[in-house]
Amino acid sequence: MLNVAILDDYQDISLEMADWGILSGKIEITVFNDHIHDQELLIERLRKFQVICAMRERTPFPKEVLDSLPNLKLLVTTGMRNASIDIEAADKLGITVSGTEGLPYPTAELTWALILALARNITLEHKSVKEGVWQKTVGIGLQGKTLGIIGLGNLGSQVASYGNAFGMNVTAWSQNLTSSIAKSKGVRYVPLETLMSESDFVTIHTVLSSRTRGLIDSSKLNLMKETSYLINTSRGPIVDEEALIKILGENRIAGAGLDVFDLEPLGNDHPLILSDRTVITPHIGYVTRETYKIFFEQSLECVSKFMSGAPVRIINS
Repeated sequence: MLNVAILDDYQDISLEMADWGILSGKIEITVFNDHIHDQELLIERLRKFQVICAMRERTPFPKEVLDSLPNLKLLVTTGMRNASIDIEAADKLGITVSGTEGLPYPTAELTWALILALARNITLEHKSVKEGVWQKTVGIGLQGKTLGIIGLGNLGSQVASYGNAFGMNVTAWSQNLTSSIAKSKGVRYVPLETLMSESDFVTIHTVLSSRTRGLIDSSKLNLMKETSYLINTSRGPIVDEEALIKILGENRIAGAGLDVFDLEPLGNDHPLILSDRTVITPHIGYVTRETYKIFFEQSLECVSKFMSGAPVRIINS
């Protein structure tokens, strides 16, 4: 009987997304709906488990944690990329790290929802109507505005297509992007500094790496117009959070739509929550029923194959 942990199931939905019953009598599943930041408490919670199913990067697994989980044999992560797992340390400890597929479009869709919410003050107007106030703000249109995209991969390209459909002037930058590649996607390549200074909406779609951590720092944020907005549905640490809090507090940009943060979940008293210039979502870019069905069905598949000795999808360092 294998002890299996499913972590950070905030919606308590993992067991209904896949037929875990096929392993009845072979595994004992414990589902955790809360999140633990404290490393020692996390280790104590997970010490007995041979299999852990992690949700994206909600719970990090650095070497220090992996070293302290002597029973762990299989670590399944949703998605085939997880920067919060020390793959090299897992490999040395004999821990198999496997992953699942996912869907590319939900995060792009959420990005556009945040852009529209900022442009038309949707959250403020919703709250006002519920409180009995009819029309409180004046929004802005998107047609003719400049959309600056940082990272023009799968997600960035989808967002670019939405921007073009709305009649926006779409520009993009990334460290490996060329003018010809940008043009092939209906986008104009510009240097990062130009993108930050000319865009009405700046949206981030690059992966978190040593090259992009802190990429959008105070010097980049200070280039933005007072009427412009920042959107981040990628990873929190790409933006210098303290610098963003400062520039929002000084009213030097119009606002920010944020789905990702340095430390998640956010505390209720976090300055980004308390700001009246932010639209906040709780890292739900990928959180759709369609995505979760893939995540948990393939997590179950990984566990089942591992138990039978069959090959599983391995994440390499």
